[in-house]
Amino acid sequence: MTDEEVLSEFRASGALLEGHFKLSSGRHSAHYLQCARVLMNPERAGRLALAMAQKLPREIRNQIDVVVSPAMGGIIIGHEMGRALGKDALFLERPDGVFHLRRGFALEPGAKVLMVEDVVTTGLSSREAIEAVAREGGEVIAEVALVDRSLGEADLGVPLFPLIEITFPSYAEDEIPPELAAVPVTKPGSRS
Repeated sequence: MTDEEVLSEFRASGALLEGHFKLSSGRHSAHYLQCARVLMNPERAGRLALAMAQKLPREIRNQIDVVVSPAMGGIIIGHEMGRALGKDALFLERPDGVFHLRRGFALEPGAKVLMVEDVVTTGLSSREAIEAVAREGGEVIAEVALVDRSLGEADLGVPLFPLIEITFPSYAEDEIPPELAAVPVTKPGSRS
């Protein structure tokens, strides 16, 4: 899938939003990608997951034992990645603010894990999820994401293979341009 084809999927589903958004990372942006909307159609979600699987180098694909994704945003695309790769798909939750496997999910000791995210901005959620996998006895060998909006700056400690890199600027609280600050802020993400 080309970048334009991916963006076309976001536009077609009404998932590319404009306004003033406070992202899960705490940064602000005039653009928000509502991945839940692009993934609400199972056929589209499957197409995107297959395209993500094709971005993974064969040597990494061949090592994967299980797919893990962080709740909430990563659950659907993580499940679809599991289907695309023929692997089980687990998800992490943070009922107490820290990621854990729940619902009877468990990793085999030393399991090679592919982390799956919807959007990477600063990489904070990914790093927390990767740490949780290590606590659970697994090893994250790579991460795939629908969107990398970090401008290639997110350091996850593992290779990141995004389906698309978006260069929409984002701003720290004290860097918000006046024209964006004049627009009422919306916080559409899942992290409080």
